[in-house]
Amino acid sequence: MSTPAHPGCATDLPSTTGLSATEQLERHVQARYDGFLADLARLVSVDCGSWNAEGVNQVADFCADRLASLGFTVTRTPARADDGRPLGDIVVARRRGDLPHGRRILLLAHMDTVYDDGTAASRPLRIEDGIAYGPGVTDDKGGLLAGVTAAAAITDSGRHPYAELVFLLTPDEEISSDASRPAIEQLAAEADYALCLEAARENGDLVWARKGIADLHLTVSGRAAHSGVEPERGANAALAAAHLVVALQGLNGRWPGVTVNVGVVHAGSRTNVVCAEARLELEVRAATTDEMDAALAAVEALAARPFVPGTSVSVHRPAAWPPMAPRDEAAGMLAQAREIATELGFEVTAVATGGAADANLASSHVPVLDGLGPIGGGDHSPAEWLDLTSVVPRTTLLAALITRLGAG
Repeated sequence: MSTPAHPGCATDLPSTTGLSATEQLERHVQARYDGFLADLARLVSVDCGSWNAEGVNQVADFCADRLASLGFTVTRTPARADDGRPLGDIVVARRRGDLPHGRRILLLAHMDTVYDDGTAASRPLRIEDGIAYGPGVTDDKGGLLAGVTAAAAITDSGRHPYAELVFLLTPDEEISSDASRPAIEQLAAEADYALCLEAARENGDLVWARKGIADLHLTVSGRAAHSGVEPERGANAALAAAHLVVALQGLNGRWPGVTVNVGVVHAGSRTNVVCAEARLELEVRAATTDEMDAALAAVEALAARPFVPGTSVSVHRPAAWPPMAPRDEAAGMLAQAREIATELGFEVTAVATGGAADANLASSHVPVLDGLGPIGGGDHSPAEWLDLTSVVPRTTLLAALITRLGAG
């Protein structure tokens, strides 16, 4: 038996007679490995930074076409940022399974990267000693393709033991998923389980907890004056901002799971003018909602206390992701993942990480297990890498986990 030959398809489906269900899926994933590599090179060659709507939609075109060929019904919704700038489409693909009373599984992946236009041409996919390098190779093109390949392997097996498999592909994860958030939360609320396709940690760990993130913009308002003639009439916003930066950084260590980082500082216009305005951009990361609330309250309290007479501070929160805390159901998902991995000849466990993802937004509504892409690292850097030897075992783990969770 064979399928039509095109990139990403297995041209000769292997015999799986006498194999366990997991072993059968592994054979089907292996048969699609060459297609995975071809597709990875194709996607890495596309500039698809979050603000490059055309590039993100090239990835969306690929995903929509490939999932439709696997029997998914695909819808696309154009997205825009809060300021009206266009983003790529939000892609939702649905496939009904064989078990009306089974479980609905949600897969989460994103199509955007952090890289500027031109990066894809300057750093095309490169493979050395079984490691692939390139922009977005692990965050999240390897994970996205693992999801597509897992869905294809399940199709190749001829059985769909779930009520429905839903694949959500977002265009704006690297800029906080504000436009995608309603879709993530709605689909998560409808699902029984969610699997996020960010890469496994560098040591192979899955992820079952992520810190929440709040971005904050603080504007310090002072009063301008001539710095030489009448400086006493001014109120120096730069000085107030400097004191505020020290106080904000001093919040680190107050709560075990909280970090605060002032990453951007702007102040003043000329050296002979007492600074009238300064701007700070910072992020707060916290492991629990209570810690996040306490840290944000502390930031507000510091902003309410002027460090320089005549100055004031306003606080704006442009983006926030809630913490993804471990849940009892996620422990059960992890137990099944560990059992599958043992069948495949390796071990997995799950850890907490400081980075946020679309899984954070889903976790308020549904049990989530993350890190189900292949093993990779170096995210957001020229050294970003994907371990190609992990593609088949990790994609098989994902496919088998979908079927086991789907069957209930």
